[in-house]
Amino acid sequence: MRPLTEPDIRASFVNCSKGEAKRLALPRDLAERPWDDLDFLGWRDQGAPDRAYLIAPWQDGVVGVTLRLASQQRGFLHRNMCSLCLTTHGGNGVSLMTGRRAGEAGRRGDSVGAYICTDLACSLYVRGRRTPDTGTRLKETLTVQEQVERTQGKLAAFLQRLL
Repeated sequence: MRPLTEPDIRASFVNCSKGEAKRLALPRDLAERPWDDLDFLGWRDQGAPDRAYLIAPWQDGVVGVTLRLASQQRGFLHRNMCSLCLTTHGGNGVSLMTGRRAGEAGRRGDSVGAYICTDLACSLYVRGRRTPDTGTRLKETLTVQEQVERTQGKLAAFLQRLL
């Protein structure tokens, strides 16, 4: 993924108002992000723990979506799998994240959800740059590149449903 600037990020959001996009909290470490290893930029809002943001390459630019995390009340021994990168996590390592659909459907209250790594580090898990604290990556016969392509396809399908 190419490095993004604050104006790139704020202009990319499709499921919130321009005012909301202008006010949302951006990550402070944009310059330090491992851009070459990212399929998308994702972060949690430190001031609002139930909010997350995801920016991904789309057509000739990028698209951004705001997401809400469902309340998390699972036990530590419970394991869930991310629907994007297929990493399993214990405890609250995977969250149901829902986003309002773009356009008229979103104004009617329609939303789409997916179970995603709570830390939004799917790209790093797939590439072996990060390991889950209390989970695992399944042994696969696919190459890392094939796993990256699968993750990108799952992300594109999720975004398509939001758009």
